[in-house]
Amino acid sequence: MTNNSPQPDQTALNFKQPEGRLFIAGQWRDGPSSFGVSNPANGAEFARVSNSGENEALEALGAAVAAQDGWRSVSPRKRAELMHRLHDLMLEREDDFARIMTMESGKPLTESRAEFKLSCDFLRWFAEQSAHVHGSYSAASNGGFRIMVAKQPIGPCLLITPWNFPLLMIVRKGGAALAAGCTLVVKSAQETPLTCGLFAELVQQAGFPDGVMNLLHTTDSSSISGPLMADKRIKKVSFTGSTRVGSILMELAAKNITDCSMELGGDGPFIVLDDADVDLAVEQAVICKFRNAGQACVAANRIIVDKKVEGEFTEKFLAAVRELKVGDGMTNVDVGPMISARQRDRLGDTIASLTSAGGEVMIGGTPVDGAGYFFNPTVVRFEGPNDVMCSNELFAPIATIFPVKDTLEALTFANTSDFGLASYVFTQNVSRAITFGERLEFGMVGVNRGIMADPAAPFGGTKASGIGREAGHDGIYEFMEDKYIALTVDEDAGVA
Repeated sequence: MTNNSPQPDQTALNFKQPEGRLFIAGQWRDGPSSFGVSNPANGAEFARVSNSGENEALEALGAAVAAQDGWRSVSPRKRAELMHRLHDLMLEREDDFARIMTMESGKPLTESRAEFKLSCDFLRWFAEQSAHVHGSYSAASNGGFRIMVAKQPIGPCLLITPWNFPLLMIVRKGGAALAAGCTLVVKSAQETPLTCGLFAELVQQAGFPDGVMNLLHTTDSSSISGPLMADKRIKKVSFTGSTRVGSILMELAAKNITDCSMELGGDGPFIVLDDADVDLAVEQAVICKFRNAGQACVAANRIIVDKKVEGEFTEKFLAAVRELKVGDGMTNVDVGPMISARQRDRLGDTIASLTSAGGEVMIGGTPVDGAGYFFNPTVVRFEGPNDVMCSNELFAPIATIFPVKDTLEALTFANTSDFGLASYVFTQNVSRAITFGERLEFGMVGVNRGIMADPAAPFGGTKASGIGREAGHDGIYEFMEDKYIALTVDEDAGVA
């Protein structure tokens, strides 16, 4: 398999690049230095953005703090109207969002468009939630007073977003926080700052008050997160990324008892039971594994297949993988590059580790010749369950297949992991799907489907995969606190 896709049409790249400066207190400003943004499809730098450090971080936090009281006082309906206006402005810039995401992250243009549309759906969901936040009113258990519980915004939030879904993550976090009445300090990923910059441009155009959203870019994340997490004015941190970094942030948060939401690593078991629709399972496995070149925390990490259907599944899966086109995401391809040369180069060690543990490389296993950070879609098959892949997130276009003798072995092997984010099960028996799904130790279970994200669904995991949930009916409450008011009443007052 080689990178033989046609070169991108240069006219498709000729669009106004998003703002690359810092956005603080409603103003675009330069940082003390700048850094380059490169296209992983060819390694070439195509833009420069402002770099920030501790001073800029604290200025951004100061702006968020100054805007907090005013923003929380804006009526829910007014906040919703601003968010709907932002949604409409985003729709007008779909092409720009899709192109810049592809240029920064390398994902195929079709995937960038899908991410854009899902991001817009999330923003609209949170806009509609703004005016539907409900507290409660009840009598005390022994009478004599009333219990009133109000939902109030938690305060200025630090949002740390990843590069692999740069628009979806800023919208899923920021949309909920804005709807709840919180102000934001957003730290973009070093690899994808321009996607966040374009979103901030539209926040400004939509008419959000100055300081409600502030955007920082940096090549040194700790120079931003350290000072901000040490500042008691930060009331919430929401992070998507590795479990290692999430653990560090939680340690920092502990010093000030700062509220945390963490969406961390994954080890998604993709389970094909003996009564599965094999063709459907193959189709969904390809999507679930190779979307974004496998660089997704919800990707299929271990494909666990009952031996009764494993031969058929593997044959059809290999045939489908052979058809995947690898190349520049601006062209008609299925799989783009790894995000960096370092990430591509580490896969040599990954393949060596898998084969030394008994895995057989059935297809791929090598980088693609030529420019860019491409790696051939790869399939490695084991003879049975193998601990080498337990709690070992591949984050790459490498699929591993493990035959199992029965349902119990499939379930046991699936749950043998420190992670608990996404899991998948394929069966045509509804009762089996429910009972199996209930016993999977994961925050999300996809039944007969490899893509689950939806604004109405709570996204998040268990164990080392994180804390809290994003989206769904309760997603907005991740950015709110309960305020309990005990009201003394004379229960005989006003009664003749």
